[in-house]
Amino acid sequence: MCPSNQLSDKEYEELLRKYEYSFQKGDLVKGTVCAYDSEGAIVDIGAKTNAICPEKEAKLNKEDNIEEILEKGKEYEFLIIKEEDEDGRFTVSYRKVAMAYNWKVLEEAKAQDKVVEGTVVQAVKGGILVDVMGVRGFVPSSHLRSKEPDNIINQKIELKILSMDMSQNNFILSNRKVYTDNLEEIKKDVFGQLEIGAVVKGEVVRIADFGAFIDIGGIDGLLPLSQISWRWVDHPCDILKVGEKIDVEIIGIDLDKQRVSLSLKNLEPDPWVEAKGKITEGAKVKGKITRIKHFGAFVEVYPCVEALLPQAELVQYQNEHGTILDVGDEIDTVILKFNPDDKRISLSVTQNEE
Repeated sequence: MCPSNQLSDKEYEELLRKYEYSFQKGDLVKGTVCAYDSEGAIVDIGAKTNAICPEKEAKLNKEDNIEEILEKGKEYEFLIIKEEDEDGRFTVSYRKVAMAYNWKVLEEAKAQDKVVEGTVVQAVKGGILVDVMGVRGFVPSSHLRSKEPDNIINQKIELKILSMDMSQNNFILSNRKVYTDNLEEIKKDVFGQLEIGAVVKGEVVRIADFGAFIDIGGIDGLLPLSQISWRWVDHPCDILKVGEKIDVEIIGIDLDKQRVSLSLKNLEPDPWVEAKGKITEGAKVKGKITRIKHFGAFVEVYPCVEALLPQAELVQYQNEHGTILDVGDEIDTVILKFNPDDKRISLSVTQNEE
């Protein structure tokens, strides 16, 4: 700056007034982003020197980009969190101001019983942690619709707020309440629109040993294990995952019990119909063993079509060839009987040898 003797007294007084301020820690100020350095964003708040907004005080989430949150040349509100240092520079926070506004929005959402969207951050003991507008909240297991929290990490879910207290940093939410409120009305509306044979969109919400539960617009339909694929499926999780969106066909409706049965494999061509013109009795075919039971082995002789090789012939084949067959092994067989209507095929290996 030029020496004061080069300015008139009036000009010097005006210059001093220009930089008069009474900023202190806790003040809410407006500032314009000027630039960025290794520490964070440099902000002009009208003081003698520019203030600094450290990177951690700019971001609501770790993965955020500071230059996208605080755009150069734009004005934002900041909270002074540290008074002037030796260089006369204030430290300010954008995150604390944004969080205060977000808490206010969430308080209004709770008062109006509105649904909010959150991202599942982590599965913890007793529930999951979610991020809602930058605020970390907790969803107890009893209020979580999915019974497999590890499978919904990083997914967005709908929530309702049970309780919140900013001073105690307490934020409890419910995923189940979104679906249980007015559930009977929802079920009535949905059941009134369902038709057997209709194809509907759904979301996998729970997986069990015997099948998967699919949300088809407010009610959960059962997709049995046998209806997942034409191929043999050991467990639903081999094909499906919680949160996955799929199309399913309605194959059964029980209004009294309010149950819906679904099928995924019906949306694919029936391989037994295709096999009808490709497989003939007495034909020699190479197949792959898919399952081995005490009564014999199941062999895939055509894509998604399994035939039974009786245990006696399986043992005889192993004895004659000095080998133990396992799942995945290929074997030459001959078709003994083929009944496509009942979806049954009988195999032999001894006749093939003869």
